[in-house]
Order: sequence, then structure tokens, then C-alpha cells
Amino acid sequence: MHSTTSGAPMKVRNIHKRFGAFTALNDVSLDIAAGELVCLLGPSGCGKTTLLRCIAGLERQDRGTLYIGERDISELPPQARDYGILFQSYALFPNLTVEANIAYGLTGRGREQARQRVAEMLELVGLCGSEKKYPGQLSGGQQQRVALARALAPAPSLLLLDEPMSALDARVREHLCSELRQLQRQLGITTLMVTHNQDEAMLMADRIAVMNNGQVEQYATPQEIYDQPATPFVAEFVGQGNWLPFQRSGDSHALVGGLNMRLAPDSAQASSGRLFCRPEAITVNPAVHEENLFPAKVREITFLGNRCRMSFELKALPGHSLMAELSPEAMPRLGSQDIWVVLPPQSLQVFA
Repeated sequence: MHSTTSGAPMKVRNIHKRFGAFTALNDVSLDIAAGELVCLLGPSGCGKTTLLRCIAGLERQDRGTLYIGERDISELPPQARDYGILFQSYALFPNLTVEANIAYGLTGRGREQARQRVAEMLELVGLCGSEKKYPGQLSGGQQQRVALARALAPAPSLLLLDEPMSALDARVREHLCSELRQLQRQLGITTLMVTHNQDEAMLMADRIAVMNNGQVEQYATPQEIYDQPATPFVAEFVGQGNWLPFQRSGDSHALVGGLNMRLAPDSAQASSGRLFCRPEAITVNPAVHEENLFPAKVREITFLGNRCRMSFELKALPGHSLMAELSPEAMPRLGSQDIWVVLPPQSLQVFA
């Protein structure tokens, strides 16, 4: 199928927004490339929806500038900003048919041209044959497709998605995430999506802006955010992790309790703080001796299908629970409490 639209780059420059004494956005800046899908990820109240609403013109920023392509849209009314938007609730008109809902944004076009565009959109989202149905006759996933078709029908330069999957169950959500991502790539439309679901962000985004307290803490690819979190908040918010308090004991060593752990040579040179390590980086009972090999005790093993999660304590750090994720074959047998674990130096990230 041929592309029916194309995207433009988006620039967000120093957007600031307050609601009374509360600062919702504190000088937020982002660059989004043409055709890129960027996710705004963060907890409730972090500012991600406020930023989306400022871009849409539904909220007015106190200061800052917004561009689609080279066009300054900062003071334009919503209808002049050239975007399509898909809300969390879909906001379909229950008294209009599917085709009438999709055609709603095509005012000003001739009847035949609008009819042809609606047919293109129905084919695009896989709903041919449903044009005479009403939203109440459709499943949640089908309603979402209608809302998406309506947002795309005017061929906007920018697509805004406000928690579009939150009303769907997990199985439908995963399928539609994949479907929406494929469609977005096919159309080449620049897309900004708000979500608090890190799995959605990891699955769909070219880049993720992790937001907290009205600021962007890290803006990078999903892999960079997972493997190299820039701040303790990002490390804790995205994925699972282990934290160990340390004191520096040399250029590439740290004392954790009574243990002297080797660090990667390029690790941050803080004199004290916390070490961070992903659960899947930990090795249990290695076949050969490795650096940072320490005795430990198993506390609990949880079976998770294709992997297992093990809770354990380092013997030199009693009372401090850590977590490893392993394949079922690599997991110690239940009842074998004493184990050896490896915390590889390159997997230990230093936070002051």
C-alpha cells in the first residue's frame, strides 16, 4: 500500500508551564526528527500530558516556542497547527457511523473526495466493511482504529497520541502497539505519544523522553535508557534493578559492606553513593572463576515462564535483598541455599 501522508520535524524549545504555584513544565526542550516516533514516558503528574496539550494548543505555555518544520505554531489555535490527535477515550461520536466519524475532520473537501479518503483510511486500519456500523457495535480495539483513522484522514504533519492503549486489555494492547508502530513507519508520520507504560514505550519508540517533575531526565533510544540510565530516577522507573551502597576504595574498586568490588575503568569517579545493576546481568554459580564472585544465600525463586527471578542476599551484606533473572536451566535447584554470584564490573553503574 502506498504512503498516504508524511511527517515533518518537530522542535520544542524551553517550554514552561505553571498552574498556580505548581510548575508542570520546567524549560522542556526536544527535537523530533521527521518520521520519528517519540514517547513521553513518566509517572502521573510528571508533565507529559501537559506538554502534549501545549503542543496541541489545548493549553497555552507560559513561555517557550514550538515548531512543526520551520513553522512557529506557538500562538496558533489548535485547528491551525496541522496535527491529528488520538485521545485516551477515543472521543468518537456515538451517534455517527464509522465513516461519518472518520469524515468528520474532512470538512471543506468535496463529497466524493471525502468518500474516497474515508475508504483509504478504512483499508489502512483494516476495517473495510464496517463503515455503516456505530461505535457501540465495535470492540475497544476497533474503536481505537476508527479514532486513529479519523486522526490520520486530513494527512497531518504530526500525530499526537495521548495514552491510546490504556483502555485495552494486555493481549489486545500488545497486538495494537505492534500494528500502530508498523502503520506509523509505513506512513512516515512524525509521532509523539504519551504513556506511563514502559513496555509500550520500549516496544514502539525510536526515542524515549523520560520525564519527572516537569523535566526531561533522559532523552535517548530505548536500549540506551535501559542499559545506560542517566539518573537514579530513570534507573528505578525503567525496568528492574539492584542498588548497593558503596564507598570508593581505589580508582576502580568500591567497598560494599565487607566486599571489595571491582568497577569498570570508565565508571563515574564518585567517592560514595550507590551501585546499580540489572537483574539479568548477574551470573549464578559460574563454571569458571570470574571477577566480583561472592558467596550468597537464596531467599526465594519465582517462575515467570521463560525466565525465573531469584531473590538472594550476599553473605557479607545480610538483610539487603537483591534480585537476579535467569533462564530456568541456570536457576539453582530449590533447597540449594548456598550459591556463588557474579556482579560483572561492566554491569555496575555508579550513582553519587
